[in-house]
Amino acid sequence: MSLFTDEHEALRESIRRYILAELRPHATEWEDARGFPDSVFPALAERGFLGLKYPEALGGQGGDYLHDAVFIEELAHCGSGGVAAGIGAHVNIATPPIAKFGTDDQKARYLAPAIAGEKIGALAITEPDAGSDVAGLKTHARRVDGGWVINGSKMFITNGCRAHFWVTAVKTTAEGGHHGISFFIIDRQDGVTTSPIEKLGWHASDTALMSFDDVFVPEENLLGRENEGFYLIMANFQWERLAMALGAVGAMQVAYDRTVAFAQSRNAFGRPLTGFQTLRHKLADVATTAHCARVVTYDALERFVRTEGDAVKEVTMAKLATQRACFDVMDTCLQIHGGAGYMEEYEIERMARDARLGPIGGGTDEIMREILAKVLAL
Repeated sequence: MSLFTDEHEALRESIRRYILAELRPHATEWEDARGFPDSVFPALAERGFLGLKYPEALGGQGGDYLHDAVFIEELAHCGSGGVAAGIGAHVNIATPPIAKFGTDDQKARYLAPAIAGEKIGALAITEPDAGSDVAGLKTHARRVDGGWVINGSKMFITNGCRAHFWVTAVKTTAEGGHHGISFFIIDRQDGVTTSPIEKLGWHASDTALMSFDDVFVPEENLLGRENEGFYLIMANFQWERLAMALGAVGAMQVAYDRTVAFAQSRNAFGRPLTGFQTLRHKLADVATTAHCARVVTYDALERFVRTEGDAVKEVTMAKLATQRACFDVMDTCLQIHGGAGYMEEYEIERMARDARLGPIGGGTDEIMREILAKVLAL
């Protein structure tokens, strides 16, 4: 599509070569280990991949969201949704709020080291009793001399166990609803406890249950304005959801390519699987679904870039349209593989498990429809 220039496409080739050479060969190993090494981050940083959209003054590449979009889409080639999620959480949801709302001091202390791969970040919003309903947050901050003391818990936090810092949403007033939410950058310290959570998919991703027990945060670590954190949440959600759509588009393409190769090489009743009309039609449907997902996602991306992040309707539609479609594509590709698709060897079963989070994470399908209903004034 014309959305990407020759420079973007050259970057795409470079990223894909790196991922296929350095990440893809370790996918099964890291899945089995339930995690990938922290050394992946500085290795990516060395090639500039963690700071594609950030200014050179902070160690970034001085690019734009389109450069980052290329990286997100190409991560699907790493062979593990968990690896893609861990890298993506650092690049797409932990660091953007600091870049957009942080002070120069905060950018120097957290964003620059994150771009360099020296510090790993995580975004901590979801709680055991507050997922889609962010107004229900219970983690709270109490003012003390020189800062705040935070108590509470968080759940389903990607990079939660390995992180050096957490961009964390807490209540700073007793006022109910969306008011009185603030964000703090919390360093790893005594009082912060994390434990890993076992999941259906994303096995190589560090997903944590966290607790804060009288954790002190200095005044200078308040991110954005006090009691105006809900705006930060909404601003960050747009890029997170667009990133999820891009990831789904990349994953669908990988699954399609792998399944076509399998169907062309696998013989049944004396001919390749693609010799059967039913399977050819299934593959045609998958190709159509993947193409439609790419079109709606690229349209949302173009509007997001052009309007500097004000594309709620299109981004929400892209997130809604791609996540369930991605899981359905994986299920169809698994079916075409037959019994082999259910085996770990062919990895399509992993892709199906990894894709199931899409309609839940970053805002469920149901929440996406409710947002659209409001935007459309229904």
